[in-house]
Amino acid sequence: MNITELLGIQYPIFQGAMAQIAREPLVSAVSNAGGLGIIGSGGMSAEVLREEIRKVRAATNKPFAVNLMLMMHNIPELIEVIVEEKVNIVTTGAGTPAPYMPIFKEHGIKVIAVIPSVKIAKKMEAIGVHALVAEGTEAGGHVGETTTMALVPQVVSNVSIPVVAAGGIADGRGIAAAFALGAQGVQVGTRFLTTVECPTHDNFKQAVIDADDTSTTVTGRSIGGPVRSIKNSMIAEYLKLEQEHASRDELEKISLGSLRKAVFEGDTDRGSVMAGQICGLCDEITTVEQMITTMFSEAQTLLNRLGQTQITGEQIASV
Repeated sequence: MNITELLGIQYPIFQGAMAQIAREPLVSAVSNAGGLGIIGSGGMSAEVLREEIRKVRAATNKPFAVNLMLMMHNIPELIEVIVEEKVNIVTTGAGTPAPYMPIFKEHGIKVIAVIPSVKIAKKMEAIGVHALVAEGTEAGGHVGETTTMALVPQVVSNVSIPVVAAGGIADGRGIAAAFALGAQGVQVGTRFLTTVECPTHDNFKQAVIDADDTSTTVTGRSIGGPVRSIKNSMIAEYLKLEQEHASRDELEKISLGSLRKAVFEGDTDRGSVMAGQICGLCDEITTVEQMITTMFSEAQTLLNRLGQTQITGEQIASV
C-alpha cells in the first residue's frame, strides 16, 4: 500500500513537526490542502496537546498527525491524550517508539518514524512501524549526518515499508528527485515557514526569505544534539563556546528559550531561527494551498517528461 492510500491523503507531502511552530493554523491548512499536517508536541503539556488536537479537528475533517519527540519526559501522558482524542497517525523522533508500539497497535494508530540512518531504519521496520521519513542533514532543526541524496536510496533499498524523503526539498524539482530516489513522498519544513498560515513572527519569515544556501550552520555537535539554524550573533557565540569545549550547562545558558525568542518575539539575532539549507529557494510568502499545488504541478511536469505516471491521490506511482 502506498503512502497516500495508507494515510488517506491526496498529496504525498508531510509538513515537518517544527517545535513551537507546527500548531493548528499551519497544521489544519496543510491537511485542508491535501497533505498531512502534523502537530509538533515537543515542549507541550498533555493539556496543551489536547487543545491543539481539538483546534485542528474543528478546522479540518482531513487526516492529521501528532509528532512525538520521544526524549520528552511526558510521553506517556501525551500518548494517553492521543488515544483519548482518537488521533490515528503518529510520527516519532529522538528515540525509539518500541515501548509504545503495543498501545499504538491496540488502538489502530499508524506509526511513522523519522530516521537518520539505514541502521535505525531497519530497527524501526523490525518493531512494526508503518512507514519511515528518511531525513537528510540538509534539514532545519535536529539533524543527522547523512545527506538526503545519499540516505534515501539506501533506506529504500534496505526496507520494504514506504519511505518519505526529507531535507532540502522546497519545490517540484525536490519532489521529483525524491521519487527518483525511490521515496513515495516528501516531508517539508523550511518552505512551510514562508507561508501565510505559518504562525511565526514576521521577522522569522523574513530571516528565511533573506537567507541563502550558505546561511545556515549546525550547532550542538559537541554535546550530541546537532541542530541546523540560520547564522546570527547567538549562533556565533554558541559555536565559539563549542570550540572552547564549553560544558553543556554553559551552552544551554545562551540557547535556553532561544527558539521561542525567534518564533514569537521576532528576535532573529539572539533567537534560534531553525531552518534548512534550502532557504535560498524560499523567497516569497504564499498560502499553504498555493505552495503545495504549485510544487506538485512542477513535479508532475518533470516526472511526465521522464514517463512517470500520476503522483497524487490513489494513482500515486511507486518508483
